[in-house]
Amino acid sequence: MAKKTASQGTPATAALTAAGVPFVLHPYAHDPAAASYGLEAAEVLGIEPMRVFKTLMVEAEGRLAVAVVPVSGNLDLKSVASALGAKKAAMADPKAAERRTGYVLGGISPLGQRQTSPTVLDESALAFDTILVSGGRRGLDIELSPTDLIRLTNAAVAAIGTSHAAQG
Repeated sequence: MAKKTASQGTPATAALTAAGVPFVLHPYAHDPAAASYGLEAAEVLGIEPMRVFKTLMVEAEGRLAVAVVPVSGNLDLKSVASALGAKKAAMADPKAAERRTGYVLGGISPLGQRQTSPTVLDESALAFDTILVSGGRRGLDIELSPTDLIRLTNAAVAAIGTSHAAQG
């Protein structure tokens, strides 16, 4: 199922290949002027934004963690803190996130990170056979089953996302 070329290989694709997990690469031409990396991916790839997930790094009680939520909404910091067993969480320092994961902002994948971190996936992912997450660089998404993502990242599943519609 996976077609990997040298130009598309990332630690995320290497981790999936090593684990024998089926995935599909979705490369696209990234526009540096795009306001939202995730919404850009959904639009360019023609995939509903509820199926495209963004990887966010948070800090909860002094430790970094990964939150994976649909690009169609936002991260609920109280909910992710609760899922991590913490009293509160805040967005991680961008430089700390890049150092921890080995990826640049806009290209942080929940897979193949330099150092593993506790991971929480929004429960809405379970409504789909496959979801898309960053492939480890801007302009590359990986489509895989949410159950494979949960297994490979040892993710907890919780309601950590908020939809834009609910905020209106």
